[in-house]
Amino acid sequence: MSNLDTALKEMMDIDGAVGAAVVDYSSGMALGMLGSSKNLDLQVAAAGNTEVVRAKLRTMEQLNLKEEIEDILISLSGQYHIIRPVTGRKSAGLFMYMALDRNRANLALARHRLRSIEETLEV
Repeated sequence: MSNLDTALKEMMDIDGAVGAAVVDYSSGMALGMLGSSKNLDLQVAAAGNTEVVRAKLRTMEQLNLKEEIEDILISLSGQYHIIRPVTGRKSAGLFMYMALDRNRANLALARHRLRSIEETLEV
């Protein structure tokens, strides 16, 4: 099993996980996806969240902020969506995306687990 497959499986093991993807934000293409919901099109989510990441990076550049994005959180009435750019040298230009059922997820624990998974991800 590849490191990418392992990371996606670990992401889906997080309580409340509905879908997970690892995305190249230069192209908007998902390198891998895993999901358990028919209501979440991970291809569409990958492309749309690519625009979110690009917009935030552009804004940070315009503001001359010399920091890195830890994660981007989008809170919906029934779900949490977390976008976490991957910072490792071998995986630069990628982000991890996951959707969580808000009623079943522990947001703090999910963010902690994503950070751990991201540290080991090499694509």
